[in-house]
Amino acid sequence: MIVLREEDFHKLVEEFTRCLTPQGQVASAIEWKTAVKFLMARKFDVRRAVDLYRMHESIRTREGFHLINASDEDLRKELDTGKLTVLPSRDLNGAAIALFTARQHFPPLSTHQLVLKGLVYQLDAALESVETQRNGLVFIYDMTDSKYSNFDYELSIKILTMLKGGYPARLKKVLIVTAPLWFKAPFKILRLFVREKLRDRVFTVNKSQLPNHIPRDSIPEHLGGGLKINHKAWLQVCLLVAANQNPDMDSYFISRGLHGSLRQTSMSSVSSDTDNNVVFSDFESEGSRETVSEKHNHEEREKEMHDALFLNSDTEKEVAVEKEDSQHFNYKRSGLTEASRKRSSDSSPSDSYPGDVPPPPLPRKKRPPSGPNILEDSIHLPDSGGMTLEELINHIKTLRKSGLFQEYAKIKMEAPAGTFNTSKAKHNLAKNRYTDVLCFDHSRVILPTTDDDPSTDYINANFVDGYKQKNAYISTQGPLPKTSGDFWRMVWDQQTRVVVMTTKAVERGRMKCGQYWPNEEETDDQYSEFLVCNRAIEQYRDYTVTSLILHNTKTEESREVIHIQFTGWPDYGIPHSASAFLDFLFSVRKYQSECTKVMGSAWKGHPMGPPIVVHCSAGIGRTGTFITMDINLHRLHDEGVVDIHGTVCRIRSQRAFSIQMPDQYVFCHLAIIEYAQAEGLLLNEVDLAGFESDSDSEG
Repeated sequence: MIVLREEDFHKLVEEFTRCLTPQGQVASAIEWKTAVKFLMARKFDVRRAVDLYRMHESIRTREGFHLINASDEDLRKELDTGKLTVLPSRDLNGAAIALFTARQHFPPLSTHQLVLKGLVYQLDAALESVETQRNGLVFIYDMTDSKYSNFDYELSIKILTMLKGGYPARLKKVLIVTAPLWFKAPFKILRLFVREKLRDRVFTVNKSQLPNHIPRDSIPEHLGGGLKINHKAWLQVCLLVAANQNPDMDSYFISRGLHGSLRQTSMSSVSSDTDNNVVFSDFESEGSRETVSEKHNHEEREKEMHDALFLNSDTEKEVAVEKEDSQHFNYKRSGLTEASRKRSSDSSPSDSYPGDVPPPPLPRKKRPPSGPNILEDSIHLPDSGGMTLEELINHIKTLRKSGLFQEYAKIKMEAPAGTFNTSKAKHNLAKNRYTDVLCFDHSRVILPTTDDDPSTDYINANFVDGYKQKNAYISTQGPLPKTSGDFWRMVWDQQTRVVVMTTKAVERGRMKCGQYWPNEEETDDQYSEFLVCNRAIEQYRDYTVTSLILHNTKTEESREVIHIQFTGWPDYGIPHSASAFLDFLFSVRKYQSECTKVMGSAWKGHPMGPPIVVHCSAGIGRTGTFITMDINLHRLHDEGVVDIHGTVCRIRSQRAFSIQMPDQYVFCHLAIIEYAQAEGLLLNEVDLAGFESDSDSEG
């Protein structure tokens, strides 16, 4: 324990203030209590306390809550939800306990700014207690009975990043209680902390394990403890703090006696040393005791950690707003980082990359998904299968091209797992571009009927799941002139905002797709009840982006739809360049993310947005290849593994015959390797000499 006399602390405050005053200006007085918070949080190391102060101010400015008005109506509503509260109890070491209840958070109703305001407003009040300043904070993230619709990935990162490296409370533990499977699998928030060597502070626990970290009488009743929560009483304390009424903080908090039992205290029970001295306990608890060597290393690393966290925050923001250059969208900035490196080597935490952040394609989540089991419903979920990049390379080298052809041939021999009765119905036969490319009944897109005619609900299109996203895509044929109206009816009904076209309208002198949109700027065409207007065309080397306005003449509503066409992919072939294809794929992701954000609360489904419509001519070859690559790049980013064989099999269970040619199957393998090399995910160049040597089949 360190005890500083008041005059000594005044010197520290003066130094703290001087460091925060621009050169040439007279030092302005910083409140005593502000200096206490930041100096205590960094063990009276003025330099590190100044860094923390600047960090905290930067976060508040960047997130737009530098000033918090306690009378703000939106803030009051946010506080009244009770999703975040500070408990009156403490842990055995005297740390305050903040509780965030995930099931009470609804992303469409609360902006990040508002949630962070509510958090800081309450933590500022909690830090008015000397005991909290001295002993730190335990943060409970309660996920009991929460749904995927309650979870906001980006917000969680912001909260945890701020608590560790940008707030003057000493974060002792983060306890994630009853985390559902969908939380553990897709988001892996703990990665951030593992990378920053904080694994000893973050715990995922169930209710029965919670007393191992917090005494039972300090745990709320709904989590199996004996504590009653009085959130209204706590908000009254916060209001008094905000009004500078100097409330008796220890009349709210319940401290622990010598034997560890809870007892109510008052300011008079605090050591008289605090009247003129500052008392600071330096991690004296059993749970955090370190050797001298460990303590030294920890203190040296702590600055590095919050610098890295700050860098993460800035980098993530930069990536999120990045636009494509004059030729291509930079797919390298939207690629994977930590997951694949972690899976591709057994490097220690010290070998990780502090500048890496969880990158796109995860967009800002402002709306809940539809249904409670949206992740579990997808057929593409993390499992025990898959290959690391090294395993994939060895697989390719072992099989070579001919072996991959044989692997694909076995897939192709599998009989379709479903019926095609609706596609074969007499009144629907003319709507199929090819007589042998039909729709599974179980996954077909069903259109709303017109004029009570049941035959009008058919279009040659199937829903296909994405990685941990049900119905992420619609695989469909290139529209016929007679089905263009049905196509736009499907786009409208599914709220699609991005249409991906991987064919040209005419190839090798044959019509591959009808001209279902106006192909000149400032022109429009009518398709049934839909007026489609070409607002702008952006031409890139390998693809064309057209901004369309889709106007429903029946409802007089209009929507913007992005049409993005890849032009470097011959029929029955593969893209002329893997890098060009990857530029195209990540441009599709970018537009999908941007369009979903624009939809805002109008979209009630999965946070990745409405289905992306993908088509070529038949809707199976190039379409299946695009979807296979997108799914595997998502999985590579999330888990560090790919499963091309399994992905193709699963896609074919929803859209029959997806991936039409063996070369397309081989392309998926080689494009993953090219992507990994471009991203620096492989330590050495990949030598595929001899890959083509014994290919004697279908090339």
